Amino acid sequence: MSAGDEQKHLGAALGRIPSGLFILTARQGDAETGMLASWVQQCSFEPPQVTVAVKKGRDITAWLTDGAPFTLNILDDSQTDMLIHFGRGFDLDEPAFEGVGVKRPKGAAPILTDALAYLECRVVGRCSAGDH
Repeated sequence: MSAGDEQKHLGAALGRIPSGLFILTARQGDAETGMLASWVQQCSFEPPQVTVAVKKGRDITAWLTDGAPFTLNILDDSQTDMLIHFGRGFDLDEPAFEGVGVKRPKGAAPILTDALAYLECRVVGRCSAGDH
């Protein structure tokens, strides 16, 4: 795939973000988990960046430290089964991917095989409620 094609695919994925449905997946060692991300927003094209809001107190925030990798799986509107599966959330020691098709390239955070698109991401900066 040429650099132009990659940019086109990235642009198409980023363009889907304002109205999309998302499953954020993370990995730490052999442990992995996923969650429904209901607020995701593109914040930059150059470099490509997104902002993801995670409810304060969710267990997954312990893994989303500066530099930590995660995958943002972009779903289409018909994938309500994924919303139901990931909507309740998982404890960090609970299996989150039973019955869900995933790929695990090079030990990265799981990629949902049925995702419309996915973005391999890395945490760059983090703020909490009350931070300025």
